[in-house]
Amino acid sequence: MGITLSALEVAAAEKGRTAADALRAVGELVPRLDELGYQRLWFAEHHGSEWATSVVPAVLTAHFAALTSRIRLGSGGVMAPNHAPRAVAEQFATLGVLHPGRIDLGIGRGPGTHDRGIVQDLRRGAEPATDADYRSDVAALLRLVSGEERLISGPLEPVDVEPWLLSSSPAGARLAAELGLPLAFAHHIRPDHTAAALSVYREQFTASRWRQEPYVMLCVEALVAATDERAAELAVPIDQAKVGLLAGRGEAALLSPAEAATRAIPQDVLPLILGHTGTQVRGGVETAARRFAQIVGQTGADELMLFVPLYDAADRIRSFELAVTAAGALTA
Repeated sequence: MGITLSALEVAAAEKGRTAADALRAVGELVPRLDELGYQRLWFAEHHGSEWATSVVPAVLTAHFAALTSRIRLGSGGVMAPNHAPRAVAEQFATLGVLHPGRIDLGIGRGPGTHDRGIVQDLRRGAEPATDADYRSDVAALLRLVSGEERLISGPLEPVDVEPWLLSSSPAGARLAAELGLPLAFAHHIRPDHTAAALSVYREQFTASRWRQEPYVMLCVEALVAATDERAAELAVPIDQAKVGLLAGRGEAALLSPAEAATRAIPQDVLPLILGHTGTQVRGGVETAARRFAQIVGQTGADELMLFVPLYDAADRIRSFELAVTAAGALTA
């Protein structure tokens, strides 16, 4: 039996194409993920980004849940500091009623933007959230979806959604352990934190109504193609996009592979990009299979969530298809 696979979408913007184009491309992908047997598909929350057009996870979840029949959908994640807990709980409770057994509520800490002005807009002028604010918001959300507090009409009862905590650090993993929540760890962002965070989570996990035992879903950048050489070609745009991210400018729209290949990556940034790439999955099916096996063996992940930032919709779909083949030989 292969390791469980899921998917993360940011509805990546491609240079020269519109947000509508990006969202239409997601519309091509989602039914295929459903057919391929992916466990879940989550939508990220980004604001004011040249890179991502996934802005409101609840809206995308509602749209694609209505167009699919099996796959779980949800947020990866809703950024708790940007929203009133009750508003988030009401949105996902409604989704749970409309699509029972298929809705996930992934909760995250960051603002989903590098723009401080947007942060203030989202928080209606309030200062950025503190760790204490975040803990309070998560606790309030869990009280509402657990049925401890009345949320929608009817008797007090749990909402039909599964809450998760997103983390890219040991601190977030510690909170997930304390609350007894399944953990979605951002290995695709902070692979240097993975080992320490998962150790903290497993050692400190406390059983809850949500989970009796620790459960780790690891988010991994996975670019799988017909050959290693083709995967390397397709990866050039995302490597170029990371140059701006590492420089603190945020992510730029994806260039086409042809245009990206004409631009050199600065020598001072190249080691950082190569170091990150070495912790992810990139290559043909055989290479990808080895990398999946290594990552699962090193981390003990229960599930892998694949992030596939490729320029063209057809290449993204093909990567998800080939990833199923590559991961199929693994034993969970």
